[in-house]
Amino acid sequence: MTKIFVYEYLTGGGIDPVLAGSSSLADLSALIVEGRVMRDALVAELREIDGVEVTFASSRFEKVDPALAHCRAAPGESMTAFVARVAREHDYAWIIAPECDGLLLHLHDAVGTARWLGCAKEAIRMTSSKSASAALLTAHGIATTPALEPGRAQEAEEHADPAARWVVKPDDGAGGLDTFVFDRFADACAEYDARAAAVRNPVLQAWVEGEPLSLSLICEPDHAELISINRQQIGLRGREGAGRQAQIVEFDGVTVDQIDRRGEQGRLLGALAQRVARALPGLRGFVGIDVVWHPQRGPVVIEVNPRITMAYAGLVATSAGTLTHALLAAHGVRVARPRTAARACGSQACGARP
Repeated sequence: MTKIFVYEYLTGGGIDPVLAGSSSLADLSALIVEGRVMRDALVAELREIDGVEVTFASSRFEKVDPALAHCRAAPGESMTAFVARVAREHDYAWIIAPECDGLLLHLHDAVGTARWLGCAKEAIRMTSSKSASAALLTAHGIATTPALEPGRAQEAEEHADPAARWVVKPDDGAGGLDTFVFDRFADACAEYDARAAAVRNPVLQAWVEGEPLSLSLICEPDHAELISINRQQIGLRGREGAGRQAQIVEFDGVTVDQIDRRGEQGRLLGALAQRVARALPGLRGFVGIDVVWHPQRGPVVIEVNPRITMAYAGLVATSAGTLTHALLAAHGVRVARPRTAARACGSQACGARP
């Protein structure tokens, strides 16, 4: 029996909603819902695989079916200590957590490489920084939205399209949180300076116009497979503060398997996915790449997510269990085929392999 521990940061007790500020409570609630969707999808898939025993983490705010194997941190126990303790009781640990504040890296260290189901530490470190990963991909000839250095930002504005907009966001953020779009370059710079002064680790970039997409990959040491091209629902909501007008970026979900990977656009995105994977050694298992399809430039990489994303939950709904089985195989974990795999796969993006 292969024992797997699933830990999703927000639903597993990582953040206490009671301690969250009222201004961030709505954003936090939305993220908790997304976290639960991803966790429940993963747990359900693992439970369908013969020879796998799965336990997941929950928090004191959640009522869990007693028939499901779950665990909670002890009173006063830190999350890293909790994850380390429970991981030692299992063969593997599958962690879903944002990269912000080094969370995913810290949890990697808590679990240890031998039990970790996910990307290698150096790949997590690189993709945790939007500025560092953009610089690396640019060096490999991949179109990105590079971070603007404060001292050279004025030069960037002078050479930009007059209709250009600018975005300020956390360098290690996730899910579009705390991401503002500005029409005026001076307002973007003022926001950047205010965040930098507060040691909030911001990044300033040109806003890329176009269709927001995401690519879902299964990555192995010497191979990356694009399994789905998804459309992201990205909205902008007005905001004004400190004399600066901006729009807040809101992530409203993702619709999976929207572009045929065999078509012209799909083949181009498939080639892009391969180039990104080669540029970032250590990507392993499920990886997401956020891309904007610019009308003139084509696909521009926004960021790389070294973990399960919301697209995973949509993909497993039609994969008949084969996607999660393929992800385990990418980590060298050999288990029986899922009990549901005998059913016909209802999507091209099932991740099935011989």
